Amino acid sequence: MKEEKKATRQSYGEALAILGEKYKDIIVLDADLSGATKTSIFAQKFPERFFDMGIAEANMIGTAAGLATTGKIAYASTFAVFAAGRSYDQIRTSVCYPNLNVKICATHAGITVGEDGATHQMLEDISMMRCLPNMKVLSPSDDIETRWAIEEAYREPGPVYVRLSRMATHIIYDETQKFEFGKMIQIGDGTDGTIFATGDVLQEAIKAQEDLKKKNINVRVIDVHTIKPIDEEMIIKCAKETKRLISIEDHSVIGGLGSAISEVLTSKMPVKLERMGINDEFGKSGKAEELLHYYNLDAEAIIKKFI
Repeated sequence: MKEEKKATRQSYGEALAILGEKYKDIIVLDADLSGATKTSIFAQKFPERFFDMGIAEANMIGTAAGLATTGKIAYASTFAVFAAGRSYDQIRTSVCYPNLNVKICATHAGITVGEDGATHQMLEDISMMRCLPNMKVLSPSDDIETRWAIEEAYREPGPVYVRLSRMATHIIYDETQKFEFGKMIQIGDGTDGTIFATGDVLQEAIKAQEDLKKKNINVRVIDVHTIKPIDEEMIIKCAKETKRLISIEDHSVIGGLGSAISEVLTSKMPVKLERMGINDEFGKSGKAEELLHYYNLDAEAIIKKFI
C-alpha cells in the first residue's frame, strides 16, 4: 500500500474523460454536483456529450434510460444518497426492468462523507441496489481499481451501480494488477483469519493485516470489488482454509457485503461470519477518520477482533 492517496470520485472523473476519447457512445449526466462528483472533467472535454439535469435526480435517471434506448451508454452521477435513495423508483422501473445500459456512478457513499452528516451518509445503497434484478454492483477501493471499474461498467451489458467515496484513500494496486469482474482479490495467504473488505475500508483491513503479522497472527485480506455477482468460490475457499471470517464495510450491516457473504455461507458452507459495519443506525457529523474510529470500522477495531 502506497503513501499516496486519491479519492475514488476523483479517479472516476479522470477515467470518464479517458473513456470519452475511446468510446464515442458514452453520454454523461449529472444533477448539479459535477464539481463534487468530478464529472466536470468529462464536461470540460466533451461538452456536447454532457448534460447537467439540475437538482432533479429522478429525472436524470429517466433521461439516462431514454438515452440508453437510442444505443448510448449513459453514465449518471450524483451523491449516493440521491442516486440510490431519491431515484430508486426510476432505477427499478425505468432502468432495471427493461435492462438498459445505464451506469449509475454514485459518489460520497458511506459514513466517510464526514461533516455532511446523517442525511448525506448513504449506508443502505448496496442493499438497495443488489436486490434489484439485472443490476450489477461494483465497489472499488483505490485509484487503479476505480479506473478498471469504470471501464468494466461500460463493457458489462445492462445496469451497473458503482459505489465511490469522498475520502481520499491509499493507492493499493499498481498498473500491473489484473482485475476480473465477479472475482475477489486475495491479499496475503494467512490461515488465522479472513477479512472480507470493500470500498474505502479495504485500506483499514490491510493496515490491520500488517499490524497483526507483527503479533504472529497471519490473516488474509479479500478485496470484494464486485458485490453482485458475488464470488462464491472465493468465499467457500476462505471458509475452508481459515479459522475465522470477518467482513467489514462502510455500510449498514443489514443487506450489504456481510449479508451477501452470509447468504453464500448459509447455503453452501454454514460457518460463522462476524460482520463489521454500521449497526442499524444513522451516522453523525464528523471527520471521516474520526467516524471510522467511532463506528469501529478502522484497523484498530479489526485488530481487537483477533487479540
